[in-house]
Amino acid sequence: MLPIMRNLQNSSGGIIVNVSSINGLIPFPVISAYVGTKFALEGLSESIAYELEPFGIKVILIEPGAIGSNFMKGSVLSKRALDPESPHSEFVQKVRVKISSDHENATQPEEVAKTIVQAILSEKPEFRYVVGSDAVTLLEARKNMPYSEFQQMIQNIIQ
Repeated sequence: MLPIMRNLQNSSGGIIVNVSSINGLIPFPVISAYVGTKFALEGLSESIAYELEPFGIKVILIEPGAIGSNFMKGSVLSKRALDPESPHSEFVQKVRVKISSDHENATQPEEVAKTIVQAILSEKPEFRYVVGSDAVTLLEARKNMPYSEFQQMIQNIIQ
């Protein structure tokens, strides 16, 4: 697809939209594999944005917070961590409940879709679009707090 997009450079080249997560900037415990993939998508998106800009190809990154879904029901966690004999079991269960609760009462998927449409229709789209008040709040806290305070805040959220 990139060769076609590069050939269209005189007519704006096109737009690549990657949907990541606020967890690509702010990790959360227990969903480490998910967080790792989102961090990777963040890096990939930033890197290709530099590479593709000379061809008029825009890269947009959508970073939603919790979305109204059954996120944890579809998540695969380590069976060892879920085993009641595991030293991690109690913590994992606590985090699962918290994440499930957050996703049941969260930003609706339609808000992400509206943000994508807004971004691609924008004459000068931003690189990042954070979606959801929870994501905005977490990102602001991360920017404005020393790491140790932010880490304690995340621990308190789980408790």
